[in-house]
Amino acid sequence: MSGKGERPNILFFFTDQQRWDTCGCYGQKLDITPNLDRLAAEGVRFERAFSCQPVCGPARACIQTGKYATEVGCHTNHRLLPPTEATIAKLLRASGYEVGYIGKWHLASTGPHGGPDDFRTKAVPPERRGGYEDYWLVADALEHTSHGWEGGFMFDKDMNKVEFPGYRVDAETDFALDYLRTRDRTKPWFLFLSYLEPHHQNDRNHYEGPAGSKERFKGYEIPGDLVDTEGDWRDNYPDYLGACWSLDHNLGRILDELEKLGMRENTLVVFTSDHGSHFRTRNNEYKRSCHDGSIRIPMVLNGPGFRGGKVIDDLVGLIDISPTVVAAGGAEVPQSMRGRPLQDLADGSAGNWPEEVFVQISESHCGRAIRTKKWKYSVIAPNRTGQDPNSDVYVEDFLYDLECDPHERNNLVKEPSTEAVRSELRERLIARMIEAGENAPLVKPA
Repeated sequence: MSGKGERPNILFFFTDQQRWDTCGCYGQKLDITPNLDRLAAEGVRFERAFSCQPVCGPARACIQTGKYATEVGCHTNHRLLPPTEATIAKLLRASGYEVGYIGKWHLASTGPHGGPDDFRTKAVPPERRGGYEDYWLVADALEHTSHGWEGGFMFDKDMNKVEFPGYRVDAETDFALDYLRTRDRTKPWFLFLSYLEPHHQNDRNHYEGPAGSKERFKGYEIPGDLVDTEGDWRDNYPDYLGACWSLDHNLGRILDELEKLGMRENTLVVFTSDHGSHFRTRNNEYKRSCHDGSIRIPMVLNGPGFRGGKVIDDLVGLIDISPTVVAAGGAEVPQSMRGRPLQDLADGSAGNWPEEVFVQISESHCGRAIRTKKWKYSVIAPNRTGQDPNSDVYVEDFLYDLECDPHERNNLVKEPSTEAVRSELRERLIARMIEAGENAPLVKPA
């Protein structure tokens, strides 16, 4: 659809494991994201945006439902998104949208590898698709059906295998362009375009950028949180940036096609990621921690309701994306959604916007955290594993003063001088846990 007064088309451009500081509009000095930078300059950029669950499947469950991962039983990877949930696809479709999904889903499987409910390398049946009934070209775990450069396969709406060659980002974009060209324009459309990049290739334990990335992006400035650390960023960061460059290049291809088709003006583009990467500097893998390297993400919206080159400094999160998308489509935002529409910040009508974001952490451990503009406060369940959804007892494990220590090097959680601060943050964290449907726990000092 095009023209003024009509409901916008909505393109959700979703990346995987992309740090905020890979983008020029967030301070990256190399020319990695010129297309996103232009979107930000003309749209709305959220300076302080965060994941509410720094791991793939749980973050996706939060986006699709607007609820926290524990509320829908998807607090770890490889858990089925309950078919009864009122997802953004179902809400928009009921209000007249055509809904489509391309790429990585990660919300269909449950149970052990190879079991009857493991769809990581199999076609996802319709009842496990979250309401994306109109267009579907998906692998539940794209990292298991493809490689960065050698192509792979996904499955279409009729559960047929669809193979693709070449670099994965380019191929997925080719499918998206075909989708755009074949719309009949009798309805507004919502396309959720879910890439795997810049996520590492699991079976190779390495980030896979386009050919030449190591040389092209070797002149990077080391992010502050990685300086003088171990981890594996020295081997991976140029390829990581290369994958981010490829995503941006393909974003440009899509924007050009929308312009060519006369749909750009009335299309809302949402760009964000599920979480970041700390390159094994905080634990033995890439995410699943409270640190900004794990949870801070890019978030740029451009289109109807999000124009003017604004920069919003309030703290926002993935939990706010669901009501934003639903509101953009003119559908009623259900009370079950925990976040608030970002339109309220964009148009200046927001009152009493939360002064912290709430984060649930799983798989590495059972943890909870809040982040304010000044403080990061995190707790861990001592008698639970990362597979447990919650706990009745937690122990403080991290406190950072982000104004004095933006790269989170100096843990103040045991400092006697921070007792009053910890007491206040503890109460705020418990309140957020209760809001997310959890019971009020006992939180002990470190």
